[in-house]
Order: sequence, then structure tokens, then C-alpha cells
Amino acid sequence: MNEAKFTRNGSAFAMTCTVEIDIQAKAEIVWKLLTDAEGFARWNSTVSGIEGQIREGERLKLHVPGTRRTFTPRISGVVSERRMIWSDGVPGIFKGVRTFALEPQGENSIRFTMEEQFSGLMFALFKSTMPDFRPIFEAYAGDLKREAERIAQLR
Repeated sequence: MNEAKFTRNGSAFAMTCTVEIDIQAKAEIVWKLLTDAEGFARWNSTVSGIEGQIREGERLKLHVPGTRRTFTPRISGVVSERRMIWSDGVPGIFKGVRTFALEPQGENSIRFTMEEQFSGLMFALFKSTMPDFRPIFEAYAGDLKREAERIAQLR
């Protein structure tokens, strides 16, 4: 899977967006990119900056291009070089939960999956104003693939 594969499923009160891509790099390279808050905006075109540390229990301040809104996800479920979860919002009202997963596909290859679930009563009201996540998710996965494979080539 050289290109990112995006899927979206939803109902009145929930939506799940997922992107998958195979990356020809070791999990440690990809993980280092995903957990380096200071360097994130250098390789990821969907993020203009992150304040905080990307580690278990921390709350980040995430800035994205084209908006003044600051997202403040809390990090949980960290299993080094395997998965982590970023979540924000109020359960039942509006909640976003983004899961990052790395699955080995061989000695020097992983499948990266990023899934975001939006849910809650307010989701139903704001659903029509939410952006098309396909280009955002595909850009995120493509940026990660390019940078991880570039680093792997240098080693």
C-alpha cells in the first residue's frame, strides 16, 4: 500500500475516519517522528506547532494551519513503537479520539494507521460544518511516510 487508504463511516451521532499507509522504515523511526512535539511541524504539513510533550498523561496544545483554534488533546494508551491515543472533549457532548497504531509488516516496514472517532450530541449539530478529513488524513500519512523513509535511507 504505497498510497494512503482513507475510509469514513458514520451515523447521526458519530463518525470515524481512518487512514492507513505502509512505510518502509523501522517502527522506531516512525515512533520518534510521532512523539517529537518540537519537530512535528517540520515534517507534518497538517500541524503548525505543538506545545507540550508527547507522552502518557500529558495534555498538548496543537495548532493547525488555517485556523486560530487550539486543540488540547490528552495522551493515553501509550505503548512505545506500537500505539497511542489523543483525546479531547466531553463524553456524550462532543468527543474526538485519535488513535495512532504501528503494525510491523516485516523487518524494515510498518503499517501506520490513524483513526479518529467523533461522537456526542453536539456532533450531530456540527457534523455539517466539519471539514472533509480525507485530504487532511492523506496529507498526514503521506508526510509521515516521506519523512520516515527519508530518514531510513540515511541510515
